[in-house]
Amino acid sequence: MKKFIALSGAALIALCHGTAWSAEAAAADAPRTDEDSIVVTAATTGSKTDTALVELPQPIKVITSEQYLSQGAISISDTVKYAAGVLANPYGRDTRVDGFNVRGLDALQFRDGMRDIFSYYASITSDPYNFSRVEILRGPASVLFGQGSIGGLVNLVSKTPDFTTRGELNLVYGSYDRKEAMGDVNVALADNLAVRFVGRVRDADTYVDHVPDDRVMFAPSIRWQPTPDTDIVLTGLYQEDDTGSTSQFLPIVGTFMPNTAYPAGKLDQYTFVGKAGWDRYDGRSLQGGGSITHNFSDAIKLSLKARYIDSDLAYNTHYADSYTNPSDPFLPYAAYGTYGRTIGLSSSASRARMNVFSTDNNLLFNFDTGANIEHKLLVGIDYSWNKVAKQDTYGATEIIDLYDIDYDALASYEPTGPFVTTSQKQLGVYVQDQIRFYDRVSVVLGARRDRVTTSDGAKDNATTFRAGIIGEVVAGISPFFSYTESFLPVAGRLQGPGGVPGNPYRPQTGTQYEAGMKWQPAPGTLVTATVFKIKEKNRVLYGANNSTSQSGELSTKGFEIEASHTLPGNFELLANYGYAKLKSETNTSLDYMPRHTASVWTTKTFGLPGEAQLRLGGGVVYSGKSISTGLLDPYGISPTVPDDMLYSIVTPSRTTVDALAEVTLDNWRVSLNATNLLNNKYYASCLARGDCFMGAPRNVMGTVGFRF
Repeated sequence: MKKFIALSGAALIALCHGTAWSAEAAAADAPRTDEDSIVVTAATTGSKTDTALVELPQPIKVITSEQYLSQGAISISDTVKYAAGVLANPYGRDTRVDGFNVRGLDALQFRDGMRDIFSYYASITSDPYNFSRVEILRGPASVLFGQGSIGGLVNLVSKTPDFTTRGELNLVYGSYDRKEAMGDVNVALADNLAVRFVGRVRDADTYVDHVPDDRVMFAPSIRWQPTPDTDIVLTGLYQEDDTGSTSQFLPIVGTFMPNTAYPAGKLDQYTFVGKAGWDRYDGRSLQGGGSITHNFSDAIKLSLKARYIDSDLAYNTHYADSYTNPSDPFLPYAAYGTYGRTIGLSSSASRARMNVFSTDNNLLFNFDTGANIEHKLLVGIDYSWNKVAKQDTYGATEIIDLYDIDYDALASYEPTGPFVTTSQKQLGVYVQDQIRFYDRVSVVLGARRDRVTTSDGAKDNATTFRAGIIGEVVAGISPFFSYTESFLPVAGRLQGPGGVPGNPYRPQTGTQYEAGMKWQPAPGTLVTATVFKIKEKNRVLYGANNSTSQSGELSTKGFEIEASHTLPGNFELLANYGYAKLKSETNTSLDYMPRHTASVWTTKTFGLPGEAQLRLGGGVVYSGKSISTGLLDPYGISPTVPDDMLYSIVTPSRTTVDALAEVTLDNWRVSLNATNLLNNKYYASCLARGDCFMGAPRNVMGTVGFRF
């Protein structure tokens, strides 16, 4: 933490030193659109209504695309790393899936207010260039969004047309031979008709040999306003990824822990353990959606939206057997070669198809029940259906020398057998009333009823509630208190020893109490401080011999403070700190996320001779140590180790530095981004189950862009 403070201070001093430059030179920036500036009234995630953040009794973070692209984000996970209480890439960068924890708990990903991921390893990651902003709602949100994670959710807001013709084209070259072309063009065809085209083509390698990161993405959209009160938006997406897995699931022994049987055996952190050309994660996603809003009057507004997703995936992978005997994965294979070098290698080949249909429809009524009492009454119904079909084939265990892999000898095959299909339907109705008293105090009350059915006959019903109050006691200072609930069905069944299926999993539920304060001394400044307590039940736990169970009550207590100050075209400062402590009522196998997270990001614009401008930026991200607890001998290899003996692994804290340098002249822009600038080689997480995940090394990208 001391290192984080020192690096943060140095970055701030260096960037703030130039504030004496003339305001005219610093502010002489190109006109900015709404999506390129922070507008605190723009987020609808917290209420599904246009409500200022300072009137919502819950912390919500809005991150614009300009902001996260300036920070060097190359994935959705990267976009949230400068937000309070959020841990991005908890298991290192993963080209297969995006990952983030909010308040120490896994968070669900939504797109335009509707959930878009229902199964891991059945879809590909979203492209950050396709979105105008990312919204983070911290805390349970089931009242408005139905199935929701306990810690919060991340909502991606798609780029859609407006009625100004403009655009940009960008060429990128970066580390690991990264070559990209990106474009975002908006064309106003008439005063009430516009189209937008967003695209990316990428050819890239990664820091893991034989793992590419290639992508083609094209997202067209059209907007039509037939009347001043009606707005129709249609969106499409085609995306194709050809990649692999940067997560190689390397064993703890030989990476994080010394290999005592082979003292010279320090594995390279980015060792590839697969078969080049066969190991892959190749997918395609086709999406179509639309929204209609219509104002019947100033008092009644109708909102309709729907989306359909069709995706398919081919996933082949190898991974070392780090799990049979986590504390010494070489021991079970000592008889097959050199102890300390020889290990088992598992493989699998799978094909997946996923189809998702989602719709969310509501009516908003604005009315008064007194001279100074205003209501926003929202009544809605949403529905989702998803079907996932998977075909899995597992290869025989191969014996390899982990320190000298004969890649050509590794097996390759195609999956065989039938596709196994699972499906789920969810129907929810919700109501929410936002009551504003004397334009100073806001009360939010909400309730929801959900019904979820699955293809195996399981049915779950739940009623969730929400209540909160926030009031401006003095100018700009608004304390708040809230109570929220969550409900998340868990697919599948309990597993007995050896993977024997049992009863269906019970839904994961949670409640949260939160109190805090929001301070907005000026339109470009917002400070939020909050304390919270979360209780959850029925988290899935993994035990001996592939068995599973569900937890009793787990509690998380925490504190967050987040501050942002923005002068568009001149200066930007983001600073935050988060603390979250997970506590279990029993001594059980759990992976504890870091209790402490913190970050600082700042940019400053300087005038150069002529009309050119220089923007410099820098950031520091800190994550505290994490602890993983699991069974020492999950498969009973050692007769002297009790079946229920636990052990823990502590992954050290880490600090990374990011940097930005950008020059703009007229419509041209040249920028240089660096993430993990000091090339800190760290472990993102090491798990007691037996494997380690490496943090991404330094990544540098240069961009030449033209705006018109």
